[in-house]
Formats: sequence, structure tokens, C-alpha cells
Amino acid sequence: MSALAELNPEQRAAAEHRGGPLLVVAGAGSGKTLTLAARVAALVAEGADPQRLLLMTFSRRAAAEMERRVGRLLHEALGLHASVAAPTLPWCGTFHSIGARLLRELAPRIGLARQFDLLDRADAQELMAGQRQRLGLAAMHERFPLAATCLAIHSRAVNSRAALADLLASAYPWVARWQSELQALFEAYGEAKRRQQLLDHDDLLLLWWHLMQQPVLAASIGARFDHVLVDEYQDTNRLQAEILLALRPGGQGLTVVGDDAQAIYSFRAAEARNMLDFPVQFTPAARVLTLERNYRSTRPLLEASNAVIALAAERFAKTLWSERESSARPRLVAVADDAAQAAWVADEVLRQREQGLKLKSQAVLFRTSSHSAALELELARRRIPFVKFGGLRFFESAHVKDLLSLLRWASNPRARLAGSRVAHLVPGLGPARVARLLDAMDASDDPAAALAAYRAPPAAASDFAALLELFTALRESPSWPHEIEAALAWYQPHLERLHDDARTRRADLDALVRIAAGHASRERFLTEIALDPPEASSDESGAPHRDEDYLILSTIHSAKGQEWNAVSVLNVVDGCMPSDLATGSAPEIDEERRLLYVAMTRARDSLNLLVPQRFYVSQQRARGDRHLYASRSRFLPSALEPLFELVHPQATMTEEADPADGPPLFDAAAALLGRWR
Repeated sequence: MSALAELNPEQRAAAEHRGGPLLVVAGAGSGKTLTLAARVAALVAEGADPQRLLLMTFSRRAAAEMERRVGRLLHEALGLHASVAAPTLPWCGTFHSIGARLLRELAPRIGLARQFDLLDRADAQELMAGQRQRLGLAAMHERFPLAATCLAIHSRAVNSRAALADLLASAYPWVARWQSELQALFEAYGEAKRRQQLLDHDDLLLLWWHLMQQPVLAASIGARFDHVLVDEYQDTNRLQAEILLALRPGGQGLTVVGDDAQAIYSFRAAEARNMLDFPVQFTPAARVLTLERNYRSTRPLLEASNAVIALAAERFAKTLWSERESSARPRLVAVADDAAQAAWVADEVLRQREQGLKLKSQAVLFRTSSHSAALELELARRRIPFVKFGGLRFFESAHVKDLLSLLRWASNPRARLAGSRVAHLVPGLGPARVARLLDAMDASDDPAAALAAYRAPPAAASDFAALLELFTALRESPSWPHEIEAALAWYQPHLERLHDDARTRRADLDALVRIAAGHASRERFLTEIALDPPEASSDESGAPHRDEDYLILSTIHSAKGQEWNAVSVLNVVDGCMPSDLATGSAPEIDEERRLLYVAMTRARDSLNLLVPQRFYVSQQRARGDRHLYASRSRFLPSALEPLFELVHPQATMTEEADPADGPPLFDAAAALLGRWR
């Protein structure tokens, strides 16, 4: 078959395999999509009915790309004229879309109307909130998880098929005491859906799974397909794996493709064990083929990436290799702190651009969305356009906007928008009372005095008094940057009241405090923030409207499956990578290691791993110790140093920094070398 001519021997073996179950372990950049498409095309070219092929992916875009590639290969294999359309794959789609299609047809078999409505995430949360209210859980005297958290717990319980008690103990220990109430809530939520003939996205898998528990139905559904192929198998959850095994209990005609080294979605209930255990779930065991030739990265980048993942406790052994030679090793870059990190990355991005590499061919990756905060500010200051993927922009997230609004309102009491946001944080001040307060301030020649004269209702008196005390202190006794710490101290109880994930959000606010410390005054800080124009960054999958070129910022999770010529990875230190929230067990550490591996293997030609030497801890300033040293990530032990170029740039102070108040100067190179070795 001519379509197989472009495949290497391992890819060809995967495409030509016939018979029992097959596992293709496809390393990063090894041509996984081409291999799977070639296998489908070869099956069809040999006479397989496209109507009887089930191909499941994890996104609509991946399904569309698979169909496009299969169509191209089939044109070649069948010798079709360009005007003749290749056979289509009617059963190519995501797990959820395939489940929905089957349920539309078979719904009456499980007591469900064919015309069921599908809830989106917002609708599902609203329905959960309604049941939470109806059961009286919103009126508890102690903090009960909000509707969004309840929905997340419910979703994870469904997809992992874990007992609620076990799930709460491992992933949501702070709500474990509410197990019986949550169980009642989830039952009410399920009953409300049944009563209204509604399904949420998780139900599409759960009800498909229930169909497959009925032997006659399972046999009937499985008999529809001669071949079942699954992409990104390392990202399947327990429900999906059990559905697949019920479709093909003997493994005949079953192919799964994936990379256990890129299993990074356990927070979505994905289980790497599905892939690790796949071969032994059949008798005889499934055939395992490994794709190790990498078509993306240079040899030095792959040598470093291989060394990092080789230290994982459990994996399918593979060593990626490439014919792309280069003398450039990946760089480990030691910088003073996150401000110096941001400056170094911005300098490097501009240097690469001057050498002819477009901004869109460069990416900056990070473990958590908040890690890019200082960099976003630096890029905005230098007018370097960027698009950010993976969560809201840092300065647009609710909790960050709350704290910034408090500072803005103190600087300008006539800033009604900021005042409205802050006043609404006070429990007991409803929209009507807030409007009257702001109207009084607008009508007064001295809006601060009007605020002080306002008489809050009894329910809000205590919290309003605390706000007024802080507001007065910020206006009459400014002490930058300590005032932002005072503002954060006032906001902390409101953060905990409003957000179930307060600990994670607090990390964002601590980052904001560190950024503020690098500016000479509140006004300079707020001005720099205001210089971040809407077109300079975006949380949407689209390009800025006013720049033809832009830098990519992305969480590592959102970067999976992507590649760029040059990649920089922020905060490759313990506490960030691995995260200090994910150091409780060996499986969590292994997943954090895989995250770093995924980040490293996104790069084609240039890779920089940034290692800040200090993180500022504002609470310690009273004792004179203004920073803590960071340790290089445990995933990069000294034994791996020969695979990297060690870089120690000289630090420079920002123009507005005051030596007396700003962060300490960068350590001497000798001290840095001592810490690294």
C-alpha cells in the first residue's frame, strides 16, 4: 500500500497488525496521529467497512484531524481522483459524542426518553445549586462546599467509580465530614435530572457503562464494530476503560495508542494504570509496539528528556531518538527571583525574534496559571503581545481583581466600579445598599468622608467597620508595599468565605504581593497593571486582533500535543514542580515528573528551564528575612547536569527599585554555583 511508504518500520508494524489486541506506546513527537490514521486507512483499503470502524479520540478537533488524515491516505491507497471523496468514518468522535449517539438510540432500554436534554457545565452547576438550596445546605451554620465544588466532587466520583468516602479522603479531605449530606445532595441532583429528562456530560459515559453491564445489549453494541481504535489511551478514566473492555472483552480488533509518559490528567480522574495494565488484561497478552523515533526535537533535547523520565518509578521503557543533530544543549538558567525570571525570558524572546524566530514559534510554559503573573506584567510593560492558554488571565481572576479593586478604590474613592466590587464583599450589604453608598460618595465633595459617615445595617456593621479602618489606613498612612499585605489580611476571611479553593487562590495573591514588592509605590504598581491592554493577552483560543504575531503563554496541561521551536519553562523548583500540593504520594510525584517531561518535549530546537533562586515571603519582613531560597526541582538531580548548559545571568535592578526597600541584589556567581552543585 503506497500510503504506508512514508512510515518507519515501527509505524508500519502498527499499521499492518491484524488479529488480537494491540497497544502502541507512542513517544512524544513520534508520529502517533499519522500511525493511527495509516492503520485505519490500511484496514479500509483491505476491505474493512468504514461503517463498522469505531475510532474514539478526546476532542472534536482530534477527531476531525484524524478523519482528514485518513481521507488523504485513503485517496492514495485507493487511487481515487481528487474530485472523488474518500470513504467517511461515521463512528469517529469523542467518547462523549459516541455515548450520546448510542443513548439517543437505546435510551428506552434504560427508561430514558430519546429526546433528553444535555446540560452544559453552567446549567449543571445551577441545577446542583438549586438542590443544595432546597435541601437547606446553603443555610448551614458551618461552611458547606459551594455548588461548583459539589459538582466537581460528583463528576470525579462518577468518572473514577470511586466510593464517595474514599474520594473525599484522598482528594477533598476538608469536606469529608459532609459525606452524608453530599450523598443526599447527589441523590437529589440525580432525581432532578431524571424527573426532567436531563443528562450532564458525565451521564453520557455513566449510562453507556450501564448499557454495557447488560450482556445482551453489550454483545449487540460490540457486534456493530469490526475494529475499535482509541487515541490518547493514557487519558482514559475508569469508566471509559471498562466501557472499552466490555466492547471487546477478548481484545479482537482492539487498538489503543498512547504514551504513559504523558499521563498528566489525574485531576480529571484519568488513570495511567489503564495503559500500564492493558497488555495483561487479555489472554494471550496484547502485542506492544513502541514508537521511539522522534520527528520533533534535536538529539540533545531528547537526551535530557529521556534522562528525566527514566527516573520514574513505573513506565513502559523507551528511549526517544532523532536524526536532528545539534550542538545546543537545553539550558538550566539560574535567576535571582520571579522578577529576574520574567526579565530574562522577555530578553530571550526578543533576542530570538531578532534572529528571525517569530513570537508565535516561541512558548513559555508553567505548572500553574498564576506562575506567569510577573511575566505577564513584564511583557505588557515592554509591549510584547501574547496569548495565554490555560485559565483566566492572572489579573482577570476574581480574587486578584478583588484585591486590586481595594487598592484602586483607596487611591481614588470616586472609582465607582472598584468601590462596587469591594463593597459587595461585605456580608450584609446587598446591591441596593451598595448603590446608595456609592451614590452618596458620588454626590459628596469628599467621597472618603461620605464613606466614613455611612451607617451600615447591623448585619454588616462589624465587617464594614473593618473595611473602613483599612480604607482610612490606606489613604492616610500609605506604606508601600506593606499596605498590600494589610489589604490581603483584610481580604483573607472573605476569600475563604467565597471560594472553596481558597488555598490555591491564596497562592495567586501571594504572587501578587511579590510582584508589588518590585515597584516603588502603589501608583507605579497600579499604573503598570493598567498598561496590560486587552489585546495583549487572552484566555480564548484565538489570536489578538491588533498584532499579527504574539508569544504563547500556556499551562503545561494546555500545551500537551503542541510544539514550538523555542520553549521556556518557568519555576522548575521544588514547590512548583513538583507542586507543594502534590507531594503526598509516589503516584502524585510520578505525575509531576511527567508534567516536566511533557513541557520539555514541546521544544523543537531550544529549551530553557528557569530556576529562581529566591521567593519572597512578605510575612517574614518584620523579622528582617525577606526571602527564602528555592531548591532546584528534584527531577533534575546533579547527575543530569552534563546534559544541560548551566546559565547564571547577571541581575540588574529595575529602574524604579529603591535599594533600601526593594528585593536584595542577586547573589554572587560563586554562591549560586555552590547551591547548584
